[in-house]
Amino acid sequence: MAFDITPYIHMAPAQVRALIRAGKIDFPTAGMCQGYAQANLVILPPEHAAEFEEFTRLNPFPCPVLEIVRDRPLTHDMGEDADITTDLPRYRVYRDGVFTEERTDVSDLWQPGYVGFLLGCSFSFEEALLSAGIPVRHIEQGCNVPMFKTSIPTKQAGPFFGPMVCSMRPMTPEQAEQARRITAAMPNVHGAPVQIGDPAAIGVADVMKPDYGDPVEIRPGEVPVFWPCGVTPQAAVENAKLPLVITHAPGHMFIADVKNAELNDYLEARKAGR
Repeated sequence: MAFDITPYIHMAPAQVRALIRAGKIDFPTAGMCQGYAQANLVILPPEHAAEFEEFTRLNPFPCPVLEIVRDRPLTHDMGEDADITTDLPRYRVYRDGVFTEERTDVSDLWQPGYVGFLLGCSFSFEEALLSAGIPVRHIEQGCNVPMFKTSIPTKQAGPFFGPMVCSMRPMTPEQAEQARRITAAMPNVHGAPVQIGDPAAIGVADVMKPDYGDPVEIRPGEVPVFWPCGVTPQAAVENAKLPLVITHAPGHMFIADVKNAELNDYLEARKAGR
């Protein structure tokens, strides 16, 4: 289903989060708040948080950690006092590994001790692609990015394992090589693509039938380009079969107060304790 992000392209993240919280935005966030980072989300019970954190450590490209939220569902590093249970357009609820419902507010499901993980999102590198004149087809078409379960395995941690999920953007081979160079320098938002062309090489049978998101047009002379995707944990959650896990709905991201251009340096400084 098509939607219009035009009114939200130049809005501040806090403004858009307020509109989301008020129920006025319930569609994908690609292209909103131009210049600012976006994030995937996983919320889970405390007894499994350490194992999931280890899963992210073992799989840093599909699961780059931007912030871990504990005790209350309020962020600090990615947006002061933003609420991860109300400030994303749509959420998915998994019970015993089964996706049971999609909703716009999960505040009633948050329990004391729950832990939220904000993970880097490929929407954050799209600004750099657009600035370089590289097309981003799902933004052009006003739809969600196509995402695919691949044959690339993740490294297991505790009950968490499964295939890497990849997002796909079609472009010419020349644009793809340029995009590879640009995104290789952005490891905290998935880094370089894992496959350029030949979807079958990573187990994708039909690029017009994504597992998540919407199909997009691939024009003559273009090839599909696949990046690690922050929906990867959702495949792992299905295998883990925990009583309750909450994630973002694919494409419906948390919009941070940190700018894309500053994100890598910000995270590296934080890791160094500066």
